[in-house]
Amino acid sequence: MANQRTDSKGSGTLKVTLVKSPIGFKRNQGAVVRSMGLRRIRHTVELKDTPATRGLIHRVRHLVDVSE
Repeated sequence: MANQRTDSKGSGTLKVTLVKSPIGFKRNQGAVVRSMGLRRIRHTVELKDTPATRGLIHRVRHLVDVSE
């Protein structure tokens, strides 16, 4: 059975969109959002599909929306 979180299908990039503000959550979650390059709600960035990037996304999965 394939793990949907770690399978890399597609072009090798992920589109990450900030859908919820990190205000009110732990400070390190806001730092993770900023480190991905997200600046404001509905801001989308394209990141390489690597295990490190997926780890960052997993930490703030309640704040972001990911599409391939």
